[in-house]
Amino acid sequence: MLPALFVLSLAAATIMAYRPAWNGGFLWDDDAYITNNELLTAPNGLRRIWLSFDSPSQYFPLTYTSFRIERALWGLNPSGYHWTNIFLHVANALLVWRLLARLKLPGAWLAAAIFALHPVQMESVAWITERKNVLMGFFFLLTLLAWIAFTDESTRRPWRFYALAVILYALALSAKTTACTLPAALLLILWLQKKPIGKRRLIQILPFLILGFSMGLVAVWWERYHQGTHGPLFALSPLERTLVASHAVWFYLGKLLWPSNLIFIYPKWTIAATRALDYTWLLAGVALCFVIYLARRYLGRGVEVAAVFFVATLSPVLGFIMLYTFRYTFVADHYQYLACIAPIALFSAGTANLAGVFTRARPFILSAAACAAAVLWALTWRQSAMYGDIEALWRTTLAKNPNCWMAHNNLGIVLFQKGEIDEAVSHYRITLNLQPDFWDADYNLGTALLKKGEIDEAIAYCTRAVTIAPNDPDAQVALDNSVAQKERVDDAIAHYKKALAIRPDYFIAHYALGHIFLEKGEIDAAVFHSRAAVSIQPQNTDAHTNLAVAFDEKGQIA
Repeated sequence: MLPALFVLSLAAATIMAYRPAWNGGFLWDDDAYITNNELLTAPNGLRRIWLSFDSPSQYFPLTYTSFRIERALWGLNPSGYHWTNIFLHVANALLVWRLLARLKLPGAWLAAAIFALHPVQMESVAWITERKNVLMGFFFLLTLLAWIAFTDESTRRPWRFYALAVILYALALSAKTTACTLPAALLLILWLQKKPIGKRRLIQILPFLILGFSMGLVAVWWERYHQGTHGPLFALSPLERTLVASHAVWFYLGKLLWPSNLIFIYPKWTIAATRALDYTWLLAGVALCFVIYLARRYLGRGVEVAAVFFVATLSPVLGFIMLYTFRYTFVADHYQYLACIAPIALFSAGTANLAGVFTRARPFILSAAACAAAVLWALTWRQSAMYGDIEALWRTTLAKNPNCWMAHNNLGIVLFQKGEIDEAVSHYRITLNLQPDFWDADYNLGTALLKKGEIDEAIAYCTRAVTIAPNDPDAQVALDNSVAQKERVDDAIAHYKKALAIRPDYFIAHYALGHIFLEKGEIDAAVFHSRAAVSIQPQNTDAHTNLAVAFDEKGQIA
């Protein structure tokens, strides 16, 4: 009866904590992942999701498959996607409870409640794009439970659970490749349970290592050659990366202990190997490791396991491997979605042990724990309000991090789409003042200036964008649109064709070329590009109109 009551209470509390996000809209990157992702609607989309590298982000086939199913179920209604994330998070919290209970850790119920209700989890749950996080977490935790069942001597036919663990791990990796750290967790479970780690166990873990290492290599390759994680913004020496990593570990721990001033994009630290102060976090980490080692006889293995799990699970995002997000920040709340289980479990076990030792104070200790969970619930509820719509998200981010050039650029995009051109131009200019080489802001500013009729300045900014990023099709199209307004039609055609050479399925370029060739009287070319535009976006009425007019000019029936 009590477990069922706990499950229902925790599920209800978690769902209500995310109440402001129930009906939230699509946010940053949700357009690339969902609204503009043709893999979710194309007839061959499912095959391409799994068997190609056509996805707009990393190779996350299971995540994109879940989005494809939802796109078929509720189209572009964001509520369905939000509810799926929330239910997955509830399931993960219950799996945390079950996992810690199987490991016989006291306070498993408290750890599950804190995991579910802590505001640092908001980013992973309320941001639809982070489906990859909660989905990966679901299969990651199931893999650990299957592994525990496999290594339990009382389990009948344990190899069924071993096979299940391998399958679940493959699913976790296909949701998000940061699951590559799971083999470390398998070893830690064995060590925590004081089970021998011999040759036989290492051979059993080998398939997990091979899967994790292989997918990790794919992720590193993708970040470097698809996301472009090279150049001055990513040029950190090994020592500087170590300094970033040490600072990040303490940052994440600090946000867990005191979840104040949570921001969607945190300010990016400046790191210098020649500055003595930057070694503070590294030295503090070394000192803490030394203390844990000296006190291991009194603390038991739990503290060591928690520390290693926390750092190991964070390791892919600490800075040793360059990520695209390091252009504007070194940390993000969603990076510690699973890693936070370790310090939360340690705190919860300590609280439960304290209540067991001081029996007279037990009601007070448990009441204090319940109050802490209630405070976390309130903070999560308040934090979820900023994820209600994309404009609120960027304005809240800039209120706390006014020099965030990425937020200025993205707010400019939102304002431009709303028709507030002057304010959009202002934010684009601020972006370029803060980050002069960010070519996205150049062509965004050029597009906004074109809308205002300031064609010459628009051409200047779009030309600069193309000069910096000649292989960016968006920059090419922005320049095309600008020069077309000056009736430099041949130049516009050249840039549109260059955009198509970079991205053959670029709808805007095909649509624009169809229109231009129609105006020039080159009907065959107009039909070709208009037909391509219709095949890419079959629901676009303007593309159908272009094609119909082209066929009419040719004397054919569309």
